[in-house]
Amino acid sequence: MSRYTGPKARIVRREGLNIFGSEKYNLKKKNYRPGMHGPKGNVSKPSEYARQLREKQKLKFMYGVTERQLGNYFKKAAKAKDITGNALFKLLEYRLDNVIYRAGMAKTRNQARQIVSHGLMRVNGQRVKTPSIHIKIGDKFDVIDRAKSSPLFADLEKQKFAPAKWVKVDYKTLSGEVTRAIEADELEQAISSSLIVEFYSK
Repeated sequence: MSRYTGPKARIVRREGLNIFGSEKYNLKKKNYRPGMHGPKGNVSKPSEYARQLREKQKLKFMYGVTERQLGNYFKKAAKAKDITGNALFKLLEYRLDNVIYRAGMAKTRNQARQIVSHGLMRVNGQRVKTPSIHIKIGDKFDVIDRAKSSPLFADLEKQKFAPAKWVKVDYKTLSGEVTRAIEADELEQAISSSLIVEFYSK
């Protein structure tokens, strides 16, 4: 299955979580599920499988990966020495597009993915165009010289977004580095990793 490109606001309202990260999706305005019956529509209690599926879908939408990619990430996580759920989340967090987002150099993961796809980033001095590249501790990334004057990277120092603690960023040079491993309490808390593990373990 290909990456989701449909209406995002509908997904945000259905999940009750701003999984795409954009400020334009305001849950305070419509904090109920989409549908013709509005907030008074009947909502039945979901089955255990439905809950597991919903969490898996949230994770897929949040990180912008396909079904096949997420399935492959789970297979790798299941073989890791770490707790499977934590290992899965870490594999997603160390994707280049997510690292750029966590560094505050893009407003959303989708924007970060486009920045990489358009060849605007370097990793350890080499220009890259693959958003799914796995970044390791000690890897350095920066914006290519000709793109540093782009409006995409203007006023980054004035933004309210706080970079992840495991990423060191210099907005003046538009560069950064993954300085340490991600700790368990720094992983995404809004999605249940245990439900996702149960989904894939069947």
